[in-house]
Amino acid sequence: MTLATHEEITESLEAFQEGYQGNKQLKSMNRDWDRTVLVLANDIDSAHTMVLKDGELSLRQGRQGEPELSVISDSDTLSAMFFGDITPTEPYLDGTLKILGSEDDVTRLDFISLLIWGE
Repeated sequence: MTLATHEEITESLEAFQEGYQGNKQLKSMNRDWDRTVLVLANDIDSAHTMVLKDGELSLRQGRQGEPELSVISDSDTLSAMFFGDITPTEPYLDGTLKILGSEDDVTRLDFISLLIWGE
């Protein structure tokens, strides 16, 4: 298994952010869903924080504040998932990907990914 670097995870999250920011429907739908999402690699030293506020998505390096949602996996899975190369479903079902948060928040995050990248 290959390891993605912290920089590759950053690039994948920037691609995800770009996809999100370019989707007016998503931004409108998430106007009232303010959340802090921690994206954490469990095989390299890499943490990012995505902040959804008033429909806007910002990305920060490292762990910032208290997350309502945590997305934890190996670096390669995180990178591939946020680039849209794989859906979260398979790594989630096989236990490679852990998403910690309320069921509603996890469902919403899954829906956002689906709208950005499709099936």
